[in-house]
Formats: sequence, C-alpha cells, structure tokens
Amino acid sequence: MQQQMKVEMANKAHENIPGNPSTATSSKIRLNDRSNGKPLRVLSEEDWAFWIENGYIVIKNAVPREQARATADFIWEFDEKDPNDPETWYAPARAEMKMKELTGTGMVEVYNHQHLWNNRQTQKVYDAFVDIWGTEKLWVTIDRANLNIPQRPGENRKGFIHWDYDPETRPQNVQGVLALADQTDENMGGFQCIPWLYRNYDTWKLTQPEDRDHFQPDVTGLEDKIVKVKLEAGDLMIFNSTQPHGIRPNKSGDKVRIAQYISMMPAEENNDEMRQWRINSWKNRIAPEGYAFPGDPRKWEQTRYETAKLSALGEKLLGLTNW
Repeated sequence: MQQQMKVEMANKAHENIPGNPSTATSSKIRLNDRSNGKPLRVLSEEDWAFWIENGYIVIKNAVPREQARATADFIWEFDEKDPNDPETWYAPARAEMKMKELTGTGMVEVYNHQHLWNNRQTQKVYDAFVDIWGTEKLWVTIDRANLNIPQRPGENRKGFIHWDYDPETRPQNVQGVLALADQTDENMGGFQCIPWLYRNYDTWKLTQPEDRDHFQPDVTGLEDKIVKVKLEAGDLMIFNSTQPHGIRPNKSGDKVRIAQYISMMPAEENNDEMRQWRINSWKNRIAPEGYAFPGDPRKWEQTRYETAKLSALGEKLLGLTNW
C-alpha cells in the first residue's frame, strides 16, 4: 500500500467548534448582493427573493436522479448496511462523536470517493453556488455523507437545531446538502431550520440570557416556526451559515434519509497551507480534522478506493489548478 502522507490541518479555527475546516471559517468576499450586474445562472428571480427572505433555497435536479441513486448505493455499501435488510441498519457507531448532538444522526465518515467528487464537480451544483456568491472562483468543501435510519420502537432521540458558526461573528459563509434519496416525508429525519430566527436574530438575542450558547439556540416557543424542508433525490439545498438548522429525528418507521453535504466558498489561492491540505486530502483520501469529524477508524477510503478522477472544473474546485 502506498505510504500515506500526513499533512496537518491548515484551518485551526474548527478545533473546538462545528463547521467544515476544509475551507475558511468566513470569506473575505461577501455573499452576492447582485451589485456586479451579472445574470443568475440557475436561480430564478423568485428563487433569489426567497433566498434573501428565508436564508435557504432548494435547487431542483441539481444532479441527475441516477447519479444521486448511484451515490446512495455507494453510501450503503461503505457503511456496511443493506438497504433491503433493516437488521443491518442498527450497528453501533464506529467512532465517537465529540460533538454530541451528532450522535445517532447517521454521519458517514467518507470524504473523497469518486461518487462524492462526481456530485461536487457537477456543473449545475457549481453554477448554483456561483449565483449565491457572485464569483466564479470557488473552492468546494471536502465533507461527508449522512444515512439517517429510522428510530426503533421505544427509541426517542431528539433532533437538534444549531449553528456551525457563531452568528455574532457575521460569517460570510453558506452550507449545503444534496439529497441522495427522496425526503418528502417530514417524519424521516431530513433538514430543518428556522427562517423566522434567521430574519429576527438581532431582536431575538435581546430576549436571551447573557451566558446563552452561541451555537445552540433555546428554541422554546419557536417550535411552530421550525421549517422541515422537503427534498427529492438530486435536489440541492443551500443555506446561509447564520441560519439555525439541524437534522430532525427519523420517526418514519421504515424510510432512510440519505444525503451528501456540499458547499462552496471563494477560493483562497494565496493560502498555500490550505491548498496543500486540500490536495493531500483528495489525493490520499484523508478526512478533515475537527470537533465534528472523527474520521473512519477502518481507513477504508485509503485501503479500498483509488484517488478520485477530477474534471477540469473539479481540479479548480479542489485547488489543484488555479482559476
């Protein structure tokens, strides 16, 4: 087996907070305000208005359903579960989560497989993030997948709402999730968020105690304002990082939520340390290090799979070649 390079994680800002450390915590470039006059590529004007008002947007059919399904099949295989045999779904977690609210939510520690890169370098996915940022020069996050299985009778795990970045810091950042299976049943453990709190954060915070948790809001009294976003396989949802969000509990009984986390932010081509970490992560199938990322103790990505092949777009989204 080839010798594995170990390149120290470049972004130290995520050692004790959530958020994906494969890109900057916040961009020096601000999110698109349309002042550049460039036409939107994917979003309609109605989509744009919804995005500004609600802090999230769904891009339908961002990747073909067949591509989403192929990725989902791989996720089942990687997680050693059989989609047709529920007895295989409830194996104990392989790695302990430091970030306790993620325990039992079905995070799958795979980051650089070909299927994941196929989705990242899909033109429509990229174009949607170009619309959100207003720049073509983007880097994609190196992030994982989710397989959220239904709770068994007697289980009562809760969902959660949190921020990955302290909204007080006004992060210029977005996050995204690609549905790999239909998630139209509100009971099946998909994405949830609170657009009301996104819009009203500055006045809401005045009602909160001084020592409040800046990453987990007290949502008492806001339960009726939680939006359970429905997605179909191949749909991409992008949300502002100041949007309180999380995963709802899977109480469907028999449906499995499958997703891949994908986001993009302006490339930092002068940050050579970050670039080299990213290239090494792709080349040697290395997981990010951080509070929310335990990695796969089996080391399957390194031992079972080859380095993903990148398109010309994929090379730029990684940082292998410059924009």
